[in-house]
Amino acid sequence: MCELLAMSCRHPAQLTSSLTALASHAKGERHNRDGWGLAFYQGKDVALYRDTSPADTSPLVPWLEANGPATTLSVGYIRHATQGAVNLANTGPFMRELSGYMQVFAHNGNLKLLVQTSLVNGGLFQPVGDIDSELAFCLLLKRLKGLEHAPDELPSLQARMDAVAEMARSLREYGPASFLYADSDVLFAHADRRLQSLTGQVTAPALYRLECPVGNKAALVRNCDVPDDQTAQRVILLASVPLTSEAWTPMPRGEVIAVCQGEIVATMQL
Repeated sequence: MCELLAMSCRHPAQLTSSLTALASHAKGERHNRDGWGLAFYQGKDVALYRDTSPADTSPLVPWLEANGPATTLSVGYIRHATQGAVNLANTGPFMRELSGYMQVFAHNGNLKLLVQTSLVNGGLFQPVGDIDSELAFCLLLKRLKGLEHAPDELPSLQARMDAVAEMARSLREYGPASFLYADSDVLFAHADRRLQSLTGQVTAPALYRLECPVGNKAALVRNCDVPDDQTAQRVILLASVPLTSEAWTPMPRGEVIAVCQGEIVATMQL
């Protein structure tokens, strides 16, 4: 199955060894060799890098480890193609604009029957490719667009959290539905199930969380730009599987979290 990676922090930082750790999961006998992508938020906008080559052989990955932009919010992904051709249109993370904010989405799972359901019409948001993950993103954006909010502003955190949770409930009916969704302000994550390499079973956990202490040599970020002593850096990393030997916390199936500036600001259990 695909693998996900995300970072949220209070002050801009650079993803470093976490990128090559994720890319290494495309090596050898592993199946995640069908492309990869990384999204780095810069305010409301996103620097998006995608490639259809295996992540472990792409020259862009080590370049981004050394030169990637500092950011407070990033979403990454390596692909195992269970649906659709190996091409750029089917490679996440997927990106759209809503209310003047760039939205980013990445999914891990196989929603086999989603395209056959009545949910399929995403309204103004239509897939460019032909895979379940992008369709799920379009359907989520359709829900979010219907929320009440002032022009050029995001809906309230609670309204967004409810919409994300309701979409997660709907998607779980069609298969494993772990996903990361960012809206320039908040990173949302839903943990469902994934194929476990040790057992061959599709079970939880599908996402792990790590809170990185500043100054820890094992931390997966660098160049944390802390402007003063009153606002210490905070960093939370999310990944499909632990990327280091540190104590990553498994997320239980059905947990939805909202993370803003390296802090969990809302949780829900489905």
